[in-house]
Amino acid sequence: MLQKFDEYHLYSIERAVTLRDRETKQVEFTRADGIASKRMYEYDGAVINWQRYGNRPEWRNFVQDNSFGLESTTKVAVIHEFTNTQENHLGIPLPAGRVRFYRQDSDGKLEMTGENTVDHTPVNETLRVFTGNAFDIVGERNRINHNNSGNMIDESFEIKVRNRKTEPVEVKVVEHMYRCPTWNIMMHSDEFAKKNADTIEFTAQIPADGEKAITYTVHYSW
Repeated sequence: MLQKFDEYHLYSIERAVTLRDRETKQVEFTRADGIASKRMYEYDGAVINWQRYGNRPEWRNFVQDNSFGLESTTKVAVIHEFTNTQENHLGIPLPAGRVRFYRQDSDGKLEMTGENTVDHTPVNETLRVFTGNAFDIVGERNRINHNNSGNMIDESFEIKVRNRKTEPVEVKVVEHMYRCPTWNIMMHSDEFAKKNADTIEFTAQIPADGEKAITYTVHYSW
């Protein structure tokens, strides 16, 4: 049951819940079948230890650090995206909490495929939920060139994504231009989209049991 109150929503469970002494229990709020969700793969390969540059790091702290952004991961994230609409068998204000995803296996049994927490979500909004890492898709990120010259730096990277599935996949490859606010992509092997002031995104179409390599060069100046 849902009730609006000022700028809030009050939720109540429409069944009795028994709590024993000192017991903590998770209670299911809602369940929906047949939700249309889009499964996406995302490779955000750079791993940066921000604590190395202070509690509130600024670009000036690491602009001249030649090792900045060299650490990487091979993990490719699995993200489920769906809309909170009546047409999608939802359409109610969703409270913050844990969301679990289930799919039928070859025997017709429901198997949990992932879970994560979501924030309070109004009706008709879109949710993007990270549910784990892909097993059969692997990323690799390497810097192949670095030129530090006074108040300018040129860096080139090669990102490879390997697909060991028996079907083709699409992977979003995300790169961050964190080193300095003023940057320009000088060369790129594939088209990309600028997502915000310091993030670009490539879309890699990878055949079954295949590999896709993406290269680019970024020029920083200050």
